[in-house]
Amino acid sequence: MHGNPVATFGEGALLLSLVVSAFTIASSVAGARRGSRRLVRAGILSAHATTALVTLSSAVMWFLIMSNDYSVKYVQHHSDASMPWYYKLTAFWGGLDGSIMWWVLLLAVFSSIAIHVNKERHRDLIPYVVAVLYTVIAFFMLLIIFEKRPFDLFLTDAPRIGKGMNPLLQNPYMATHPPSLYLGFVSATVPFAFGIAALITGNLDDSWLASTRRWVLVSWYFLAQGLVLGSLWAYEELGWGGYWGWDPVENAGFLPFLTSTAFLHSIMVQERRGMLKVWNVSLVIITFLLTMIGTFMTRSGVVQSVHAFGQDTELAIIFLCFISFVIIFSFGYVIYRLPLLRGRNDLDSWLSREFVFLVNNWILLSAAFFILFATLFPTLSEWIVGERITVGPPFFIQWMTPIGLMLLFLTGVGPLIAWRKASRENLREQFTFPLLAFVGTVGLMQLVPELRGWSRWIIGQKWTVLSGHGIPISIPVTSMVICFGLCAFTMTTILQEFLRGTRVRQANTKLDFFTSFVGLVGRNKRRYGGYIVHIAVVMCFIGFAGDGYKRETEATLEPGKSVTLGKYTVRFDGLVKTADAQKEMVTATASVFIGGELAYVLHPAKWAYRHHEDEPPTTEVDIHKTLKEDLYLILNGFEGNGTLANIKVVINPLVNWIWLGFVLLAIGTVICYLPERAYALAAKAVPGDKAAATVALLMVMWLGAPAHADGMGMEAAGNELHIARSDRERSLFHQLKCLCNCMHSLNECGGECGPGARRRFEVQKLIDQGQADQQILDWELSRYGQEVLRIPPDHGFNRLAWVLPIGGLLAAAGGLIYAGRRWVNKKAVKTAETKPSKDDDDYQDKLDDELDKLS
Repeated sequence: MHGNPVATFGEGALLLSLVVSAFTIASSVAGARRGSRRLVRAGILSAHATTALVTLSSAVMWFLIMSNDYSVKYVQHHSDASMPWYYKLTAFWGGLDGSIMWWVLLLAVFSSIAIHVNKERHRDLIPYVVAVLYTVIAFFMLLIIFEKRPFDLFLTDAPRIGKGMNPLLQNPYMATHPPSLYLGFVSATVPFAFGIAALITGNLDDSWLASTRRWVLVSWYFLAQGLVLGSLWAYEELGWGGYWGWDPVENAGFLPFLTSTAFLHSIMVQERRGMLKVWNVSLVIITFLLTMIGTFMTRSGVVQSVHAFGQDTELAIIFLCFISFVIIFSFGYVIYRLPLLRGRNDLDSWLSREFVFLVNNWILLSAAFFILFATLFPTLSEWIVGERITVGPPFFIQWMTPIGLMLLFLTGVGPLIAWRKASRENLREQFTFPLLAFVGTVGLMQLVPELRGWSRWIIGQKWTVLSGHGIPISIPVTSMVICFGLCAFTMTTILQEFLRGTRVRQANTKLDFFTSFVGLVGRNKRRYGGYIVHIAVVMCFIGFAGDGYKRETEATLEPGKSVTLGKYTVRFDGLVKTADAQKEMVTATASVFIGGELAYVLHPAKWAYRHHEDEPPTTEVDIHKTLKEDLYLILNGFEGNGTLANIKVVINPLVNWIWLGFVLLAIGTVICYLPERAYALAAKAVPGDKAAATVALLMVMWLGAPAHADGMGMEAAGNELHIARSDRERSLFHQLKCLCNCMHSLNECGGECGPGARRRFEVQKLIDQGQADQQILDWELSRYGQEVLRIPPDHGFNRLAWVLPIGGLLAAAGGLIYAGRRWVNKKAVKTAETKPSKDDDDYQDKLDDELDKLS
């Protein structure tokens, strides 16, 4: 082996950090048990030393990548001299070994921050917090040092050329998506450590919740950011016209997001009423466990995904052992401390905000359970019956649509219901305008010509039977109409809260409306920051509902020929071939006409990366974005010398509301953290009329520039197009899943996909031979197995995929009713209904202020 002193130094720093972390754990636990502040301080200092050593080792890895040192295997496998420097930086977490090392670095830095901030505030908890955090760090370092070994060198002469990062990862969104998701995963460890420390010490009052809530909020935000950036990457890079495919890796990030959302709501019940203590501790543990399960799924090969790192059986066994230990240790302590976790109050009424939050949390947890089960179902079927059965997007959509609508409804109901018990007069006053908004919006969907046209277009489509066994899967038009109605209901609810609060403050302070609004938000950052997040959720649901009105078509065109979809006519003008140091590119020029007038020109492309000849060219879409809809162009493939090109045209209504919703979500999250002086400054510096103009300008700037495939490029080997020639073929392609480890149908998988193209050709041959649809589906099943179907057929073992979610949801509903009946205070129920007094409202405002200060 050729020596490499830099790599040896980096590996030595990792080994030393493992030793120091072991001392950190031992010193912290011993100090806590003996009551020795000296040992506790030693543990804290050694914790910071561990962080410094991990940071040093990571810096060495970055140095090796940036200096193109191909004697290190990891560098050669994931970097290349021709890559831009910013993609070289991202190569650090682009592979399995580096991703675990990146995890350890982030967790070590977060741990040091959490320890430094809370070492005086939580003196009794901090030794165990340190021990738990650095136990998790030590586990991952053991994986790095003895299992993955990122600093390993080549035994023979090192290659002179690097393979470079996966071409699909060389995208700005993918450069930022994994770090965001890792930040969300890793920061969930901090509240877990505080929760376990509280259980171990028995200090289970509300003092530990303040620090925990802030870290859960950090985790929740970065999970949201990671999910949105991943969706943007899928939307602009994968070239299938969508943004969320229920891929196992996407689901792995969504699971802890759901449970952390539940925690952020139920913690308010504990702070105000002293209830749900067991529930909150359990949610902190479950969220951490889901981050571990997500890491396990994406790095062990248990699930198949285009995003996964590959199969590693040994790593899977190690992760399962660690997860099992965490479950037994954590919930063992929860059971042991149950007497200390009893609530101080009972539920006074079913008509109360506490019960709404409880329902909300049960639904969120049920959704997480369903997604986890459906994601792992192919693996379970393979273990039990020896055949991998696909659970595709249509199955998820059918189940998650009603769950999502229920959550949207509760988002609007929450602010309307009073704490403890709502009176009839209170309900009538609060619900009048939101209900009118709901009814008015549903009616408007039928009266406005364009919206009515959308609905008629959808109703006129021939809905596909996706399973081939009599199970029609679609999003009914009624669901989308109800979604728009609930968006109006929830938005009216929140705006009503802002308007009433601002008017009261304006009357009391005699200030202008905008200044009163800023002061209102500044007085209670958590409450109104949360409302802004709820508005962001409404905007996202508007975008989700718009997906139901999506339209698409494709055509193989000669230069000068065109295809029409809706109001758009797209003319193919030709192809241009270019190249740069990294790749060869073929770029199409397409002119878009609206009403016979040239509106703009788009440039979808195919890029083929050097040193990745065994991988298909990437699809670089071009998109014209507006707030109303996106025109989305895909170059599926081409034949000959560019004399024929297959162009796919997609109209995606309202999709940009999702991205704008995330921007608003980020603003709402920041508001929860801003100090008081920031609001005072905002009130002085930004007049009301200019504030609205500034927001509008930012939106126009963001939406105004279309996303281009930035350049020309690629030499694509002549691709056989084999696109759908008729509605019947399109219907059959939609029922069948591509076998290239994606969750897409044969319709959605790009023209460059070899397996997809072959399968489309097979289906077309069978159609030409006169085979019926069911005969073709049976032939596909006999040749490839049930994995080719996008949803599991409803018979035999597969019925478990249908029955278990129903059983789980019914069990959740039963548990919710049982909990409500048990917790309702009988005496309170019999109390005469009274409208909350002004004194009660003032008390809640003061309580909100105090909670803001404590956090």
